[in-house]
Amino acid sequence: MDVHLLVYDLSRGLAKQMSVGLLGFQLDAVYHTSIQLNGREYVYDGNIVSIIPGSSHLGRPLEEMYLGKTEFRCADNIASSANGSDRGVFRFTERNLHSRATFLLGKGIPDYIVNMPQTVLSSPMGQMLMPMLNQQIHANKRGGGILGIQQNTPGSTSKPKAELHHHEGKVHNVTSLNELQSLLEKFQNSCAVVFFTSATCPPCKVLYPLYDQLAAEVGDKGVLIKVDVSAAFDVGSAYLVSATPTFVTFLKGKQENRWSGADRGALQGNVRLLVQMAWPAHAHQSLNLPTFSNPGTKPVLYTKVPPLEKLLAKMGSDAENPAVQGVKHFIEARSQDGPAEATLPDMAAFTTFVRQSIKNVPTDTLFTVVDLMRIGLVDPRFSGYLAEEVVHGTVTALLEHVNDLKECPYALRLVTLQMACNLFSSQLYADEVLSNDKLRTCLTQLVSASFLDDNHNNVRVAAASLLFNIALANSRKRQDGPGDVLPQDDQIELAASILEAIAQEESSGEALEGMLLALGYLAYRMPLDGELSDLLRTMDAGNSILEKKKAFPDMKLIDEVGSELLGKGLNKP
Repeated sequence: MDVHLLVYDLSRGLAKQMSVGLLGFQLDAVYHTSIQLNGREYVYDGNIVSIIPGSSHLGRPLEEMYLGKTEFRCADNIASSANGSDRGVFRFTERNLHSRATFLLGKGIPDYIVNMPQTVLSSPMGQMLMPMLNQQIHANKRGGGILGIQQNTPGSTSKPKAELHHHEGKVHNVTSLNELQSLLEKFQNSCAVVFFTSATCPPCKVLYPLYDQLAAEVGDKGVLIKVDVSAAFDVGSAYLVSATPTFVTFLKGKQENRWSGADRGALQGNVRLLVQMAWPAHAHQSLNLPTFSNPGTKPVLYTKVPPLEKLLAKMGSDAENPAVQGVKHFIEARSQDGPAEATLPDMAAFTTFVRQSIKNVPTDTLFTVVDLMRIGLVDPRFSGYLAEEVVHGTVTALLEHVNDLKECPYALRLVTLQMACNLFSSQLYADEVLSNDKLRTCLTQLVSASFLDDNHNNVRVAAASLLFNIALANSRKRQDGPGDVLPQDDQIELAASILEAIAQEESSGEALEGMLLALGYLAYRMPLDGELSDLLRTMDAGNSILEKKKAFPDMKLIDEVGSELLGKGLNKP
């Protein structure tokens, strides 16, 4: 089945004409993409919906790209991850469809489209324009969608509004003092706005649409509350409200401002200033950190394909298993004809084979099974299957087995690390790593134990690469904010482990560089008053890293991490 990418320009040509003057660089279009498959167009419009191709108000696409063929015929594989975010619809669309395209084909949307939002947002003007763009997008969604699509039209795969899974900011209507206090307590570490209104206040009603837009803009960085004091008498009395509209703002649990009147500019300005005070620009953004501020950084993957006949020969009779032969043919087709022409093997049969191998295959030859799995995981569909079909227990069981070995053979440890790195070929599995406690614990144990291998540089390099992939995935989630995804305990354990490994590394520049990258992404834009930053200060991490210049004088990354990120960058705000 053919898969096409439809590319639209939301700016209708204005980006190409005005981008140099506004942004300081040439931007050909503000890209909005959709996927065309089996006679339907799948497009993000609050969630992923199915429409007749070309039926949106955007008209004909700017470009139609042929991505390849897929054997997946179920449209649910596209629509299943409809979980938009009020933190930026602009960014979400391309990332989401990119993951869907890689699941279907093994390759995604071209990088220049995927990276366009981050490129714009990295510019000063782009940061200023972002709230306006998101506000316009959310306003369009309430009026029928950014593409003018009604959410529940016949033939659409969209869900009813109550079933949407994205976390769009909304106004909370409060009817009692206890309810208000509970909500304010929930957001005592960020910010809150209380809009006191009444049923007989026409100026209040004029502000309702703007207040809704501001709630969508603020998202989960704060909470916007509405109280009808003509019904909730206890609330109005407690806050001495004598006129409506009246607004009271709270910052970090304390009252910050209060004003009355239906001034749209005052409401908009005060709310945006409040959010900026609650979530100020991170200190790291003003430092010289070119490595860690690069939005195009990708996870480390081990893609080399060894001679498959030799690898399978080491398996013995297991090589004739149909599941093994299916993966072998998939790898060969992918290498010879490209990802789009390679059909996924019987994944259920292969995962069953792997689980049986953990129990039955001798430890000295188990590495052959893991290496075959490593090569398959280079394809995002392969790792995406493991994440989406809820059989990631296969990977966890394998990692537990390797971690439990009293003496793990060198070959098995190395290919297990490399296999784990390749899980990150799919963003779907990256999300699974960050959210699954058991899986994440297994990976942390594997990394920590592998750093202790003084005899094999490439084991330490692979361990650093795996930790880098974990830290990079968490860093991307952190930048979308607010807050971290990787639990604090895991961050601290990983940071302590890698600092010890850095201190002991004397021979391998490649291993040290990987460790510095992993630690850097673990620390980049971390909360400066959190437990991880306290640990790094206590361990004097910046100076400890700068000490490595004695053994590695030409490594520039030492200065970037030691002096900038963990030196200047550890200063509390």
